[in-house]
Amino acid sequence: MRSLFLKVFLWFWATVIATGVALILTFILEPRSVPSRWHATLQDTARYSGAIAVEEAERGGAPAAAAYLERIERETSLRACLFDSAGGLIAGSDCESFQDVASHVTVSSPSTFSMRYGIARVALRLQGSSGREYIFATELPAGPRAALGINRASIALKWGIALLVSGFICYLLTRYLTTPILRLRAASQQLAAGDLSTRAAAVIERRHDELGDLVRDFDAMACRIEELVSRQRQLISDVSHELRSPLARLYVALDLGRERKGNDPAFDHMEKDIGLLNEMIGRLLDVARLDTSAPPVPMMPVDLAEIVSQVVRDADFESHERNGSVKLTAYEQSFVQGNAKLLQSAIENVVRNAIVYTEPGTPVEILLQSERGSSASFARLTVRDYGPGVPESELVNIFQPFYRVSDARDRQSGGAGLGLAIADRVIRLHGGTIRAENAARRGLQVEILLPRLTLDSTELASTA
Repeated sequence: MRSLFLKVFLWFWATVIATGVALILTFILEPRSVPSRWHATLQDTARYSGAIAVEEAERGGAPAAAAYLERIERETSLRACLFDSAGGLIAGSDCESFQDVASHVTVSSPSTFSMRYGIARVALRLQGSSGREYIFATELPAGPRAALGINRASIALKWGIALLVSGFICYLLTRYLTTPILRLRAASQQLAAGDLSTRAAAVIERRHDELGDLVRDFDAMACRIEELVSRQRQLISDVSHELRSPLARLYVALDLGRERKGNDPAFDHMEKDIGLLNEMIGRLLDVARLDTSAPPVPMMPVDLAEIVSQVVRDADFESHERNGSVKLTAYEQSFVQGNAKLLQSAIENVVRNAIVYTEPGTPVEILLQSERGSSASFARLTVRDYGPGVPESELVNIFQPFYRVSDARDRQSGGAGLGLAIADRVIRLHGGTIRAENAARRGLQVEILLPRLTLDSTELASTA
């Protein structure tokens, strides 16, 4: 509460002060009236200046009165004019604006008063020592407006400076408050993407306000999540390794049983189940190994088209048992930075998953093409089957380990639900993305995007 409360408190009072100033300026620029006690003071001031102007006019004529009025305007930036009783101009400059005020001065109403832009306009009927009557009209400051003068350019400059300074301060405050939030958001996005080692900036963590507390709590949470996930992955890896020894003993026991009992069909079922269990453990080890950050996977330029072609040849041979086929409808040579063995395993998992679920007699279609974006180029691999598809709500979940949809794609397929999970981890390890969507008519379509390398002829020859 301490720091943000102080900031909010100060900004509240800054807003109050700014609002008060704005109200005062509004009164100054567009006043509706002037307090009645000011009228007498303003009229007395005008009467004093007018008496001097009349005295100058009667003593030295119109030039003397004009010199006096010019001196008033030069010293105060306020205009004044002297008229005869009929409204004719005797002395003063730019007196057209006073004609209306002077015309309201009569015998029954010897003075008139008006306001404009915080300036009072006063017109008085005065009598000289000779008995001649005059009308004196002048401008007088009516309060704080006098300090600002009547220069509109000066007013615009002051408002411009005020807006510039306040805008700059607001910008600094906005950056001060939003920078840690934006960095925390970026860190949370990296954490959600699977980078469990990410932490917020240490500079923000040293702040002594609520945002600093939030960042410290986030880092503690991220550290705890990383610890829990690491333990879970290590547990899976350890359990999988430990299961290898019982499996090896089961194989030995199965061979001994066959030697003693002969070729009983039950032994064949046992061997098949043990083989599936062994395959599942192997895939679990693959998932655990891909989830851990060490050791780093060796990467080099590999021809993705060659890997896809090899997978298609092997998968097409396997699909004949289901009266199906695997077709490479189109492909382009695409080089990516990666590990050939892992990429082949990931693509095989996706293709074999499609073979399992496509309807008998229908093909699995594979398309490999290159795409160039605004800043980089990609290799796009699409694998499409003609099976029952997946409910829209479960498309994201099929890449989770052991996840299975509830209807057509169930355990009758014989898999363990780890193939797409391995593919997802391999593709993300290579900086790519993998997603699934239901095809237009029927079936499932899995799309893989990998960053594509642009190699010259020398590099292509060395890679080959």
